Amino acid sequence: MRINLTKKDLVNLVYMQIGYSKAISENLIDEYFSLIISNLIKENKLKISNFGTFVVREKKSRIGRNPKTKEEKKISQRKVILFRPSKEFKLFINE
Repeated sequence: MRINLTKKDLVNLVYMQIGYSKAISENLIDEYFSLIISNLIKENKLKISNFGTFVVREKKSRIGRNPKTKEEKKISQRKVILFRPSKEFKLFINE
């Protein structure tokens, strides 16, 4: 059983279930992803009803350590995306 769901898989699902051409299906998936990304860049938060919330969070720079060599290295400041599933999504997964 495959674990990864690729963009090509999503395009094929839209193609098979809705009946759009593969080119239109790919454009639809691309627009959906670009909408999510642009909203996260502008608002730092995106809520999808009955699914969950994506939040952009800033992590401060810190000192990290290589577990093998014990060498210390500075980990730079960066942004990360967190996902919090909705109550409905949690119930669906736990059924």
